[in-house]
Amino acid sequence: MIAAALLPLHGQTAAVPAHVFFRVQVTTSVAEPISGRLLVFVKQGSGDKEVQINEFRPNDTWVAAREVHDLAPGSTIEFDADELAYPQPFSALPAATYEAQAVLDVGHTFNYSGRSPQDWIGPVVALPAWTPGGGAEPVLKLDHHPEENPMLASRLAAARAQVKPGVAQLETFESPQLGRFWGHRVNITAWVILPPGYNDHRSVRYPTAYWTHGFGGGIDGALVAGLQLRTRMEAGKMPPMIWVMLDESIPEGTHEFADSVNNGPWGSALTLEFIPYLEKKYHMDARPAGRLLNGHSSGGWATLQLEVMYPDIFGGTWSTSPDPSDFHDFTGTDLYAADANVYHRADGSDVPILRNHGKVIATFEEFARMEDVLGPFGGQIASFDWVFSPKGKDGAPEQMFDHQTGSVHPEVVAYWHDHYDLAHRVEEESAERRALLKGRIHLIVGTADTFYLDGAAHKFEAVLNRLGSDPHFTYIADRTHFDLYLVDKDREGLFDQIGAEMYAVARPGAHWKSK
Repeated sequence: MIAAALLPLHGQTAAVPAHVFFRVQVTTSVAEPISGRLLVFVKQGSGDKEVQINEFRPNDTWVAAREVHDLAPGSTIEFDADELAYPQPFSALPAATYEAQAVLDVGHTFNYSGRSPQDWIGPVVALPAWTPGGGAEPVLKLDHHPEENPMLASRLAAARAQVKPGVAQLETFESPQLGRFWGHRVNITAWVILPPGYNDHRSVRYPTAYWTHGFGGGIDGALVAGLQLRTRMEAGKMPPMIWVMLDESIPEGTHEFADSVNNGPWGSALTLEFIPYLEKKYHMDARPAGRLLNGHSSGGWATLQLEVMYPDIFGGTWSTSPDPSDFHDFTGTDLYAADANVYHRADGSDVPILRNHGKVIATFEEFARMEDVLGPFGGQIASFDWVFSPKGKDGAPEQMFDHQTGSVHPEVVAYWHDHYDLAHRVEEESAERRALLKGRIHLIVGTADTFYLDGAAHKFEAVLNRLGSDPHFTYIADRTHFDLYLVDKDREGLFDQIGAEMYAVARPGAHWKSK
């Protein structure tokens, strides 16, 4: 009876919406044919200078995508906005006033860092009282490169103006291990930030902190962040230390200084090649107690991982808001549960991935589907696969879950568990190596973390406590992923506490503050 009721009446057929098409024109000023991932963005409204996706309002802007190759100067292509789109095919858009813009992601970097200077974009096109799929096809253009954010450009220019010997030095080290893995030159890159008076105290060996950024960061941001630490040292807010600001970005996302069958031996290259190189060149305290770690978000996971995997090299980590360290809580999903699904809970409700305090902003499924449209090149979810997953038969990393249904792949999760679940890795360590970790793992996270990363922290802490590892975990009430370092009105104030605690490990009982 129910099945019959669902059938169309005799002579009727279900209406299929017509696809929505755009025409995209390439400027004649392009010097040569261009290729990349063509993205078309549409949102309701008018008068904006750009139409851009925003993960904190994931359904405000719709985006469609298509790979294009060798678009000739002056050429025009027809673009189907129903074929691959988020959150739905464009034919599902209601009639309204919209604005649209085309972007050609030339380097396939949009998923990681957004629009880049080498990309091609066009002006925002107004679509007043537009009925998607009706009337003439809207015409979009690719005729200029994105402008650099003036505020970011100003900050970077000011930072570069401070670069000089004794203050900040760029190190670009060609790694033999990574070169052998990839079959071409691969560099480890970092800014070395030196403490005030470094050139005046040649006999002093300084404690060294190895820092790395979160997802979306890079070498330019590392310089800006490092010079902020230098300013704090000059003001006497932080102890005199060397800070190595490591870049962990690659085209696939962040390699997180982990040894990976997909990304290569980044952990080994750092510890066996780059650090010895630096310690020969700079006045560094080349002892475990003199090598400390700090990072936030993906950088937080990277520094946790380095401490767990190399306790004979590093004397402690201060990891903030790290990516999941115990996969029993992977941003809210127990990956080891029977029939685990990253899209839906057992009761059928959606798994959230973004929140603003108590309000859910986006679900895991929305996040994943948006990333799939923007491209399988360097998004956060794809980045996890590139670090954690086994290599597939096609040479690409195997995906941890089915992107259509959200169901996890148990065999891939088993590989993640054995190699990168940090709680499990600590449990598997010998008693001798586990003893090296005692008291060395410091983790700080907000109870309102934007990505729900406090959940995994609690589970990791429980394992460390059970093993007698004396962990130091701090949960800052009502802090999110983005205001964790705030102390009073100082957005970077937490660095003062972290630096003082690091110095106390490297120089027990020593006083560094001026009287």
